[in-house]
Amino acid sequence: MNRTARLYALVEELRAAAPRPLTVAALAGRFEVSTRTVQRDLQVLMETGVPVRTTPGRGGGWSIDPEMTLPPIHFTADEASALAVALAAADASTPYSGAARTAAQKIAASMTGPAAAAAQELAARIVTLSSPTDSSVRAAVEQALTTNTVLRLSYNDAAGRESDRAVEPAGLLNADGQWYLIAWCRTRRAGRGFRLDRITAAAPTTEHAQPHDLTELLRGSAAADAVQPTTLASLTPPPSANRRHHPGEPSRSRH
Repeated sequence: MNRTARLYALVEELRAAAPRPLTVAALAGRFEVSTRTVQRDLQVLMETGVPVRTTPGRGGGWSIDPEMTLPPIHFTADEASALAVALAAADASTPYSGAARTAAQKIAASMTGPAAAAAQELAARIVTLSSPTDSSVRAAVEQALTTNTVLRLSYNDAAGRESDRAVEPAGLLNADGQWYLIAWCRTRRAGRGFRLDRITAAAPTTEHAQPHDLTELLRGSAAADAVQPTTLASLTPPPSANRRHHPGEPSRSRH
């Protein structure tokens, strides 16, 4: 058993025993490896965010919070292929690409038989070309979205004008091959879309962001300095929007 498969199997072993803890020695015997190897594997799981914990003393050991993990899922061959293709297409510039890679590893480790082989063969034939999005910018955007906090960023528009903004993230939009952060811009007092590859710097804060409806922000303005994507054609403007809104122009909003 390779390490990726063993990590997945460790999680399932701990889940099956939960809430009862298992000792390192018991896990080592179960997978026929050394206690040192199991200890390293458990540390890796902890560092990657898997909710495993250790309880010292007699009767202690390693356990997992079953409410924080998904139960085993059985995929059909088509479903496995669809997931493999989707995750393979998540290049380094895609938001949450790191999580996509680890998810792909877990899915691959959990599948066996023809479904696994078909999915892996298909994923090997998917090629993506990365766009030049700074990894630190992507990480800051991911953190602000996950924690629902204000994001401070520097942005270059299509004309090369740079501005500093404080924004309240609402979501992400993929249109015409580009990723946009859709947010309430405190500077413009309106909904705005910021192309990720035009954000030159970004820093999350600890300030809680006000909740904003993603659909309303999309209705109120197009992605910044871009033609409104055809993806949004089905979103009918609200009754108050009687004039055509141009990208980059502050929109009238009830927020």
